[in-house]
Amino acid sequence: MTPAAKVQLPWAEIDTLLLDMDGTLLDLAFDNFFWNELVPAKYAEATGLSVPEAEAVIRARYAEVIGTLPWYCIDHWTAELGLDIESLKLAHRHLIRYLPGAQDFLALARTRGKRLVLVTNAHRVTLEIKCGQTRVDGYMDAVVSSHDYGCEKEALGFWQRLESEHALRRERTLLIEDSLAVLGTARSFGIGHVIAIARPDSTQAARRIADFTSVEGVASLIA
Repeated sequence: MTPAAKVQLPWAEIDTLLLDMDGTLLDLAFDNFFWNELVPAKYAEATGLSVPEAEAVIRARYAEVIGTLPWYCIDHWTAELGLDIESLKLAHRHLIRYLPGAQDFLALARTRGKRLVLVTNAHRVTLEIKCGQTRVDGYMDAVVSSHDYGCEKEALGFWQRLESEHALRRERTLLIEDSLAVLGTARSFGIGHVIAIARPDSTQAARRIADFTSVEGVASLIA
């Protein structure tokens, strides 16, 4: 299904907006560069491997944990790869930026009087770096990392903790998210409104998404 050019949100039916960070508000181009280009290059330097050899090793390491909490954990990758991931992120933080229209959408949601909660799989160290660069946390009523709960957003346990701690009314909650796995879990949990972001990386084409209402970016929700 081609992403919709515009979607009119049912604002009157929504109390809480749950907003993913990377690929929804912030451009996933940074993360794709960091993990797919920079980290393999630094690993090659550290180990003496060629860059293609390092890429193959790292792809295999990624595949072992993708979609689980270690996948999102700076401590895990620092230990696993012998690289100072935090320092690398700090050195390249100038590349972290909002997706087009994200700040305008956040400002609109605030004027609508909705509760905004950032829900991310990002490690707290990554959150600190990205919030320091973008001040995205300044738009939020709360910021939740899956590391706080000890389980990733792909797991039902995350949603159970989130509901308990933030008094969610499932049927009056909207999740905007680029991960289809996370959207599926949230919908199974009973989150009433879910929207997929089809173009989480501004340097890549929009994805075709069959199973969820999708928009290219949150700018398409401004009305």
